[in-house]
Amino acid sequence: HKSKNTPLDYLMEFYTTFENVKNNKYDGLIITGAPVEKKEFEDVDYWEELCDIMEWSKENVFSTLHICWGAQAGLYYHYDVPKYEYDKKLSGIFSHNIIEQNSPLIRGFNDEFEMPHSRYTYVKEEDIANKRLSILAMSDDAGPAIISNKGGRQIFVTGHFEYTKNTLKDEYLRDVKNNLNPDIPKNYFKNDNPNENPVMSWKSHAFLLFMNWLNYYVYQTTPYDIFAI
Repeated sequence: HKSKNTPLDYLMEFYTTFENVKNNKYDGLIITGAPVEKKEFEDVDYWEELCDIMEWSKENVFSTLHICWGAQAGLYYHYDVPKYEYDKKLSGIFSHNIIEQNSPLIRGFNDEFEMPHSRYTYVKEEDIANKRLSILAMSDDAGPAIISNKGGRQIFVTGHFEYTKNTLKDEYLRDVKNNLNPDIPKNYFKNDNPNENPVMSWKSHAFLLFMNWLNYYVYQTTPYDIFAI
């Protein structure tokens, strides 16, 4: 795979390869999203390598957090959960309801909270049922949003808590420039006017989710001797 947006010399200086780290063990791992969700998983040019990493993570990482397409990829690889394509891109800030009130991952969350989504595909609640998984939070508009296996060794977030204030704006303007005729991201710009400033309504819950993950699923639970896992 060749990066289109990051120079090779930057990657060579600040990144490493899986080959160089696969003999290590790690407290936590984040598998991020990628703009490839319209492709079948097996058609993504690095799918086989990603499968190797996800398989490796089961024995070498104490908790893995999968985000957006990374969540769909992880659900598909580990649990055979398929994805489905929307008629139009889902883009905006959507309301979510807590389903599992006692999960440490969402400790401190309000009963309702907002999170950005930006994707063409989705997973269904019924496909996740009976897969040894718990849906911790749901959205009427965006579907299952935060999903975990028992013990939190694998966590799946279908949205983008990591987005900065202007990320959806930049994506929207990019799609306009590329003549994709995108819908205005919902519940994002003031008065739904793209000429107005966006409103960042998810920051506090974003901090909570990542801090809870690091605290309850990485720091407090990873064995002192990680090579014992």
